[in-house]
Amino acid sequence: MKSPVMLSSTLLVVLFLSFGISCHAQLGYGYYNGKCGNQDVESIIRSIVQSRFNADRKIVAGLLRLQFHDCFVNGCDASILLDGPFSEKTAPPNLSVFGYDVIDQIKKALEATCPGVVSCSDIIIAAVRDALVMAGGLPYRVQMGRKDGMVSFAGLANNNLPPPNIPVPLAIQAFQARGLNPFDMVLLLGGHTVGVTHCSVIRDRLYNFNGSGRPDPSLNPLYVQILSNIVCPRFSSVDNIVFLDDPSSVLTVDNSYYKQLLQNKGILPIDQAIAMDWSTAWIVQLLANTNLFPNLFNQAMVKLGAVQVLTGQQGQIRRDCRRTN
Repeated sequence: MKSPVMLSSTLLVVLFLSFGISCHAQLGYGYYNGKCGNQDVESIIRSIVQSRFNADRKIVAGLLRLQFHDCFVNGCDASILLDGPFSEKTAPPNLSVFGYDVIDQIKKALEATCPGVVSCSDIIIAAVRDALVMAGGLPYRVQMGRKDGMVSFAGLANNNLPPPNIPVPLAIQAFQARGLNPFDMVLLLGGHTVGVTHCSVIRDRLYNFNGSGRPDPSLNPLYVQILSNIVCPRFSSVDNIVFLDDPSSVLTVDNSYYKQLLQNKGILPIDQAIAMDWSTAWIVQLLANTNLFPNLFNQAMVKLGAVQVLTGQQGQIRRDCRRTN
């Protein structure tokens, strides 16, 4: 195992190779300055997110997942917000996504203040940034100026969202197809530090891994006992929530997720896999044994927010985030 000093030295090389952050040329900082009268668009967004965060801190996980599921399918165009019988919302991977109501509330407030100015896709990016900071993450700036897409199909979500049991090499390919490298991938999976899933997602892993009738051998045996006896009893009729990080830290943005992986306590198969695959294990070690995660996570979130954005004459600014104009 590399020492923290060696891992930090390794990072110096990685930073030069991997973290040239590039946003779309037509995105900009302070994009909405002066476009909403004397109102501060980002302050309006922040106040609504703060109100919801005060009532339910799990909203951080909901909004973060909402952004990932939006940007990963057809770029960051708010297509996940569109209603419809065959929209992205209806795809099985998106049925447990939540936080739509917060975006609706923000949009309603902004439309009342300056109609037709702020896109739903920018609202998502800013709301997620604010929620992460409220959960202990470091502040970071986001560029604005995205337009909203007008296409949303469940099939696109089904075909593009990586499943929780995806092998690491295929996951790397999926991220690279969106301009995100393996380092970005491991950082973005670090969003699971505030993440949640449900017992139904991991039941086979606890009780019948690959049809063996036994738990996944890569899971810490003591952790299996806790999960199966307390959180996800075998014959329970309730699909309980499972936190993806240590329960004592699950509502805080920190590197404890990676420390959990080194103890073989990765809840989702992909979580544990990145700690065991040669191509990503060193990144997990680095992030678990240093204090680098918060800053690097912010950089990865900025890169995610720039995936296939619509700007200029592309797309539209929806008056209602649930439907096209």
